[in-house]
Parts: sequence; C-alpha cells; structure tokens
Amino acid sequence: MAEKQYFVTEEGLGALEKELDYLKTVRRKEVAEKIKVALSFGDLSENSEYDEAKNEQAMMEARIADVEVMLKNAVVIDESELNNETVHIGSRIEVAITAADGRKSKRDFKIVGSNEADPRNGKISDESAVGKALIGRKSGQVVSVETPAGISKYKIVTIA
Repeated sequence: MAEKQYFVTEEGLGALEKELDYLKTVRRKEVAEKIKVALSFGDLSENSEYDEAKNEQAMMEARIADVEVMLKNAVVIDESELNNETVHIGSRIEVAITAADGRKSKRDFKIVGSNEADPRNGKISDESAVGKALIGRKSGQVVSVETPAGISKYKIVTIA
C-alpha cells in the first residue's frame, strides 16, 4: 500500500524539520532526565512519576515517528508556480459566508495540507469539509458545506 503524501508549503516543511530537531535534541534529554529522577525514588511498582515520565517518552517517540513519516512523504507546494484560476493547496482566498442561520460574514483563508492546518489563524486543511468543498472551484462560485450548525454557503470572492 502506498503511503499517504503530505502536502506542505516551504514554511510548513521548515516547521516540521524544526520540530523534529527540537524533539530529538531537547525533548529527548528532558524526558530522559525525568525518567532518571523518577528512578531515584526507588520502588517502581508505586512510582507515579516514573509511569508519567515513561508515558511522556512514549508519546514523544510516537510524535518523532509521525514527523519523520511526514517529512519522508512530504510533497512541497511551490507557491510561485500556482495559478489564481482555481482554489488549490497554497491558495489564499477570500470568501463570503452565509451561515445556516442566515448570518453573513467574510473570511480570508489559506488552503494548506492537513499537518499545517490552524483554523484560528486562517489556515484550513484541504481535507476539512470546507477545504474539500473549495478545492478546484473558481472565483465567484458558491459551494454549500455541511457544518455542525447546518448548511453554510461559501462564495469565493478572490483567489490569490
């Protein structure tokens, strides 16, 4: 089975590389020190500090493995080669939103790969409901998106 490709911008790739370096060089040492201190408390059968440190180590090692897989399968989007005709990963778009309750608003989004998503900062995943609905659409088109509050309509105002 082919491994999943992770679409990232140059900025996203740099952030992943920086995170991996931090996890391997700084966090591993911090967690190892926590384990060492917890071991000095003696009896491991009732040592919650040791259990907590080992769980933290397991989560950190899992994250390292995840980031390594993402980097291995990363497909870097060259934003300079993207067109403004249709929405795609790397597009910055302005949308006019009509919520299910009739409220209207405007938002700016950047469509990014799933590992770069940060909705609070306007970066939405190409795999999210809104991202999937907008990918491949042109300026002026209206798409309906199923949201927890009901169906919202997104009109693409600009693509940059």
